Amino acid sequence: MSLYKVTIIGSGNWGSVVAKLAAVNTLKYPSLFDYKVYLYVYEEIVEGQKLSEIINTTHVNVKYLKGHILPDNIVAIPDLFKACVGSDILVFVLPIQFIPNVCYQLRYRVKKTAIAMTMIKGFNVEDGRLSLISNTIRRELNVPCAALMGANIAEGVIREEFCEATIGCNDLQHSEIFKKLFETKYFRIRCVPDEETVEMCGALKNVIALAAGLVDGSRAGSQNTKATIIRLGFVEMIEFCKRYFPNTRLETFFESCAIADLIASSYGGRNRKVAEYFANEPEKTLAELEEEMLQGQKLQGPITAANIYSILERESEVEKFPIFRAVHLTMIKKIPVSEFMLCVQNHPQHSIL
Repeated sequence: MSLYKVTIIGSGNWGSVVAKLAAVNTLKYPSLFDYKVYLYVYEEIVEGQKLSEIINTTHVNVKYLKGHILPDNIVAIPDLFKACVGSDILVFVLPIQFIPNVCYQLRYRVKKTAIAMTMIKGFNVEDGRLSLISNTIRRELNVPCAALMGANIAEGVIREEFCEATIGCNDLQHSEIFKKLFETKYFRIRCVPDEETVEMCGALKNVIALAAGLVDGSRAGSQNTKATIIRLGFVEMIEFCKRYFPNTRLETFFESCAIADLIASSYGGRNRKVAEYFANEPEKTLAELEEEMLQGQKLQGPITAANIYSILERESEVEKFPIFRAVHLTMIKKIPVSEFMLCVQNHPQHSIL
């Protein structure tokens, strides 16, 4: 049997961490995987050097994961096609806004037998309707696509702190391959046959993390308040998934991709952090805060919040999801941060006997 060639598409902090996980396991399973892991790097100049060359010579992603040594079997390649040619496993770990162009460039150029995985926490809206990133990958590349989501803040995983992730994959054989590619003694994985819910939870929790950050930054309440926002947000996540994906499995919400990721993101993570500063510094735009705090990386939460709002508004369902609504309107400055809590205090949950 030929060995699986692996490409990680995206070299931000999480993409670099994922490349490390894969690189460790390609060496662990030499009869299954090609030992090299190819990392597509959007070329940038850092201190006068090309980022891809820095990674290949020092084994450090000095732009997005400074201070951490990556395995030397990771090969950084700044050309998308060269990074992906002949690959059997394509792992997408890049900002959602780049997916259409990346898929367009790879169309008709990937192996017909390839399999894909998305770790992108977001979704698109096409013709007013929700469209999963995995669906875009399947449609454009004509390959099956699973999803991996979980309570996996990059800084903790690169330090090898114990955590979990969830793989949503409806093909048992592919689940086994992905599990061997990414699981380690500190990064444990559960596989569930519920691709859509796993992927959606990864997107929706970012919006609730923004809500948690707004509460923290505005000092609108105690930990009691924040816990209430998280619980109500969790309910909205479940209701949104059930509304648009009728085959959603309730038990999936108790996996790492949902409840655990929601908790982790609401107390750590970039969406919560930036939202806290957003509440404290109303004179600054979201773009300015992203540039200052994220070294040019983009938040996925505000994009997801806008997409949720557009879908719900189109179907006249906005009022049934007060937290999703309030987060979007606050982040685009249609309502002041001081009014955020007023928008959620009469939540439909509280009218249920």
